[in-house]
Amino acid sequence: MAAKKTAMKTVKTAVKAKQPEAPELSRAQIDEVATLIKDAGSVEIKLVVPMPSHRATLAKLGVDPIECEVRQVYFFDTPDLDLNKAGVVVRARRIQGGAGDTVVKLRPVDPAAIDKELRRSESFKTEVDIVPGGFVCSGSFKGRCTAAEIKDAVAGKIPLDSLYSREQRAFYRLHAPQGIALRSLQTYGPTFVLKTRRWVKQLDSRLVVEMWLFPDGSRNLELSAKCEPSQVYQFGRAFRGYLASTGIEITGNQQTKTRATMEFFKPEVRKRAAQGKPRRRA
Repeated sequence: MAAKKTAMKTVKTAVKAKQPEAPELSRAQIDEVATLIKDAGSVEIKLVVPMPSHRATLAKLGVDPIECEVRQVYFFDTPDLDLNKAGVVVRARRIQGGAGDTVVKLRPVDPAAIDKELRRSESFKTEVDIVPGGFVCSGSFKGRCTAAEIKDAVAGKIPLDSLYSREQRAFYRLHAPQGIALRSLQTYGPTFVLKTRRWVKQLDSRLVVEMWLFPDGSRNLELSAKCEPSQVYQFGRAFRGYLASTGIEITGNQQTKTRATMEFFKPEVRKRAAQGKPRRRA
């Protein structure tokens, strides 16, 4: 009986244990961010909420799952994540209502070094993402398609590269490791996503809430808000202040949606590739 009580006490202690707080940017990081945002198109501040706090956070924000937009997200890479290692992200996203979009993303990038003609494209953007303790600047080439086209591509009915525009394909060839064709990539997903936006008066901005739902029941909850590069420091302080006043935890574990998805599906993708099964599936 004593052993049982001790075990129960240990479990309770573990549950109550707080995760370490996320560090703030160092002076050197702040200086680097200041340089990047001079030439970046936008800034997005993000926070990944620890899974034990998901329900409480959604309740504090007043999120109603029934009102959320449903999305289905696919990433594409090799079984060994060669694109990810090279800083290249290839994604397709099916959106409730029949729409879809695609992106070929490169990170990190120096926005000041990007070709001027590329910067003028309405489909290309640069953005600095800031998370507790870190940041990255990315360059994204976006495109549009339909949800049905994405479904057909992952089922192997049409070539994967047909989802992407000529400009996106050129951007991919320029930055992807040599010899890795876009249409040869494996599918990482799908991951179901619930997304909603909340106007936050304290921030004078919209707060985006995304819940990523993985097949094993695990989740990734991300909060984000965009601001003008010139307002990043003031907005960053206001964002942290809003989270603190709402009682939302800011912890050190800030695994991004992309990384979480890749790590989750990697064993399945490798197994499928080893068995010689089709590269893509519905």
